[in-house]
Amino acid sequence: MPAPDLDRFSSRRSTVYGSRGVVATSQPLAAEAGVELLRTGGNAFDAAVATAAALNVVEPMSTGLGGDVFALYRTADGDVGALRSCGGAPAAATLDAVREAVGGESDDGASMPFRGPHTVTVPGTARGWETTVDELGRLTLAECLAPAVRYATEGYPVSEVIAAQWDHGEDLFEDDARDAFLFDGHAPDVGQQIRLPALGRTLERIGEAGADVVYEGDVGEAIVDAVRSKGGFLSMDDLAAFEPEFVDPVSTTYNGCEVYELPPNNQGLVALEALNVASEVGAPEAEGVERLHLLAEATKLAFHDGHRYITDPDHEEMPPLNSRSWARQRATRIGPEATGDVSFLPRSRAEDADTVLLCVADDAGNVVSYINSLFAGFGSGLVAGETGIALQNRGASFSLDPDHPNRLAPGKRPFHTLIPGLLDFAPDDARDDWAAFGVMGGFMQPQGHVQVVSNLADRDLPVQRALDEPRWRYREDGTLAVEERLPGATKLARRGHDVRVLPPGQFGGAQLARNDDGTLSGATEPRKDGTVAPY
Repeated sequence: MPAPDLDRFSSRRSTVYGSRGVVATSQPLAAEAGVELLRTGGNAFDAAVATAAALNVVEPMSTGLGGDVFALYRTADGDVGALRSCGGAPAAATLDAVREAVGGESDDGASMPFRGPHTVTVPGTARGWETTVDELGRLTLAECLAPAVRYATEGYPVSEVIAAQWDHGEDLFEDDARDAFLFDGHAPDVGQQIRLPALGRTLERIGEAGADVVYEGDVGEAIVDAVRSKGGFLSMDDLAAFEPEFVDPVSTTYNGCEVYELPPNNQGLVALEALNVASEVGAPEAEGVERLHLLAEATKLAFHDGHRYITDPDHEEMPPLNSRSWARQRATRIGPEATGDVSFLPRSRAEDADTVLLCVADDAGNVVSYINSLFAGFGSGLVAGETGIALQNRGASFSLDPDHPNRLAPGKRPFHTLIPGLLDFAPDDARDDWAAFGVMGGFMQPQGHVQVVSNLADRDLPVQRALDEPRWRYREDGTLAVEERLPGATKLARRGHDVRVLPPGQFGGAQLARNDDGTLSGATEPRKDGTVAPY
């Protein structure tokens, strides 16, 4: 099925307001699941888990129990925090063992595959959902998973963008995966009513018995069997040893706003460095093509640094990429013309990864940006027996080069593209004005953060228009991709940028939920099937 032509949609969106809560995400049924939890007494964190679980059902190629989950949030009590529920490589997955398994024993004779059993890292989602509800929510895990169970068992119609993304499963899937996610051997058509009963049963069991069924029980055994039967190294000990962690966010100020991101092993430092460098070269005061040029050049440098240094902090030390002193040094590279070669390290295979994002704000003052992913569409291509769980391929971001910062090591967490965002519009003001936001899509994520923050802080745009604005993205090959409707593309080319036009679907999936001193609002991505559901 060809990707839908998003440019044919001529409808406009306006910012959505709610008095009790707003839920913004990439599929309307999932947003409604979150609002359902708010109506029954849950808070933003309960709604986030309900929405994430529903997305596992209605957008299963992008997210699920076989992947990871991250959160960045500001609580009603004023605490700013982050949850990282991201597993590492199996304990038996040494460089030598994986290199030999994929067909090359010498240092330069093998590369990390993109799909398959050796790309499966320990999934963090089930334990992350459980931890979110237990530590930050009001309701039970079973209550939060109930809408997703209902969608999976009773059925739902497939939406347009998601139907196009589902299509590649016909070529990818084998064995159990075909039974789990294809219908008479085919991906569903737009509007087709489908059910995912195996996934529904697994979600129901997790709600009743907790995440232990995944990490210590028979669901975990099915995950391990699926990986080991194909030659992978995952074990029950790997699953049982996993625990989510609450971490301190990293932040910077940009044009009067405080911007929060996740620390490594996530790429949040790329967004912060880009914003710092952009500040140093005057992007907040610039307009038009000059502003675009400065933001793009700052992003180039930040990507070069991020992909050179960011890795699992338990394995490598990193320079202070989000410091002002680092930004001042890097800003000297930027002039009126596009810089030369600031290429990436060898590809980390994440440029166009698939992900889901949801943002929730409630009337108590909680705002949360919540991200789940399988990495590539349907992840590794493996499904765990009759559980309906598609397993992620996040391990494809590892390198088998022993000198690479993201070289594979037992227990090591891979470089992660996923970055929820949090924005304090008034850090020096008595007024509470916070937004949870994000822009999904592999390496588009920090670039999307830079553009959304600039649209809000530099241009003072309404939140929906800040997401609607045409985007650009720096590519691994050194080109500057733009949406066709971006004004000034020709002038960017005259400044030395290698400009090329890509379709709208290549520029990410943004969501935003805001609490401005008690006024709740939300915005959603026009490039997805999404919506904002108010309450």
